[in-house]
Amino acid sequence: MRGISPVLEDVVQCRCLRDDLNLYTCLLKPTREGSVEDTQHRETRREGNLTRQSSSVGLIIRQKLPSNLETPFDQLDSFITPVELFYIRSHFPTPEIELASYRLRIDGAVSRPLSLGYQELRDMQTKTQVTLLECAGNSRVFLVPQVKGAQWELGAVGNAEWTGVSLRVLLEQAGVADDVCEIVLEGADRGIPEEKPIPPGTIAFARSLPLGKAMRPEVLIAYQMNGRDLEPDHGYPVRAIVPGHYGMASVKWLVGIHAVQEPFQGYWQTSDYAYWDYAAGNPVRRALGEVKPKSEIGRPRVYERVSPNESYAVFGAAWAGETVVTEIEVSTDAGRTWVDAEFIDGPRQYAWRRWKFDWMTPNEPGRYTLLARSRGADGSIQPEGHDENYASYVINHSLPIEVFVEHPATP
Repeated sequence: MRGISPVLEDVVQCRCLRDDLNLYTCLLKPTREGSVEDTQHRETRREGNLTRQSSSVGLIIRQKLPSNLETPFDQLDSFITPVELFYIRSHFPTPEIELASYRLRIDGAVSRPLSLGYQELRDMQTKTQVTLLECAGNSRVFLVPQVKGAQWELGAVGNAEWTGVSLRVLLEQAGVADDVCEIVLEGADRGIPEEKPIPPGTIAFARSLPLGKAMRPEVLIAYQMNGRDLEPDHGYPVRAIVPGHYGMASVKWLVGIHAVQEPFQGYWQTSDYAYWDYAAGNPVRRALGEVKPKSEIGRPRVYERVSPNESYAVFGAAWAGETVVTEIEVSTDAGRTWVDAEFIDGPRQYAWRRWKFDWMTPNEPGRYTLLARSRGADGSIQPEGHDENYASYVINHSLPIEVFVEHPATP
């Protein structure tokens, strides 16, 4: 099992960062589940059959411009992540889009190209569903040695309720040709990527989906998040939501849907958000797609101090791609032994399941490593270590959360 990277060692000394204007704050004293004591107000409320969380806690800055902000995962409580706590991943500055002139183009190998305005999309049959999004680089800070890219800890992931139109409806209206193999989703955000090979000039953020996935009813062209119109950082006015795939597939600020007759070879499909695989014994480049099974521990936090011989409620969440998580285990001795934890949420495809585990802390003071691992209904299980063929992506191995058991200081 890999250890904690030097970056994470630094982060735990000052976990909650602030920008110069103090727009985003996360000033919390250590919280123990079971005796929840926050310096910020928190409450949960029920709307329908979904538990939602209200919080004045802010996001953690990973990059100022373009905006890359992380959810404080240790503050996870509710099934639905509030908009104000949902992570933000951007590759270029947020584009300014005028609603009156906004058009969504559906073209390429189609018999009836479409150009739809915002209200036309809103007038179509509505579909609402809960979908988890996870950045493909989530938990990158745990990689040793340190790698390039945003140093996400645990919080580049969130569970939200999305409302929009099924992509399938739009493609059926446009009349996709029989030989179409992929659907390219293009955003309005443009710029020059930093990772080599650098393209000759500015490019848009664009990703493709296999036609079979694009035609699945759960793939949405969304305009609402948690019952509210999308905010600019989350893709206003319209974005894609691709359940079961890493977040880069859910293109924000969507302006183009293109049906293509050969595999898309764009920058974000081959140079970035890609990994090495093997075909006939030779390495080949493939696009990242389906989310791998994963579980994370939200509480206790890295380097949290806990008292010996006390009951501590370990808390976290687990998720997968096209399958559902059916088992969750926790180790409190660095993986030597494992015991079952208890799910809080029932199984639901494309959403996370929160879980808890009552840990009786050891009598012996010292440094202890907690791990969690999940299993999917398809037999998949979290690996023990990171697959280097994914480079700085798909960090889905069991992540070590180191805590200190020590007696409380006496005056």
